[in-house]
Amino acid sequence: MAKVGYACVSSVGQSLDVQREKLTGCDKLFEEKRSGTTDARPQLKECLNYVRDGDQLIVTRIDRLARSTLHLCQIAETLKQKGVDLVVLDQNIDTSDATGRLLFNMLGAIGQFETEIRAERQMDGIKKAKDRGVQFGKRPALSEDQIAELRQRRAAGMLIKDLMAHYSLSKATIYRYLSEKET
Repeated sequence: MAKVGYACVSSVGQSLDVQREKLTGCDKLFEEKRSGTTDARPQLKECLNYVRDGDQLIVTRIDRLARSTLHLCQIAETLKQKGVDLVVLDQNIDTSDATGRLLFNMLGAIGQFETEIRAERQMDGIKKAKDRGVQFGKRPALSEDQIAELRQRRAAGMLIKDLMAHYSLSKATIYRYLSEKET
């Protein structure tokens, strides 16, 4: 029976040190710096392929494994089919018994609920900011007068590369300004 650890942080700027310390008793450790909300996590995939019947997959927190209940249940089913128990250190979960499996499923559902509530609050905040006139995204590179001038120069036959040099803009930005409807 091998103890296999999986450590994951959401961004490159975060550190895996705390998780590494908690997972020091593992025989093998898979590490990843990727969002838990994405399925593109090669180290998790490799970890799930690596574990065998009788092994334990150990993570520090349930949200390090997955952020949606569906994905969590898929991982749990994969582990169950392979005969692998899941141990979550911080929440004291061990799926080798019925109580651990119940707690695992409850915490997974709560984790997804928290993620969805956070997203709703974020969308509410964005809507309120837009209602107050807050502009999101990069500021326009050109004023309305400059855009009109750019269109006139192009209509007069000025080459795209010359427009790029004159306005210090990329080809894509020049074409975007030329294709936008006039206001």
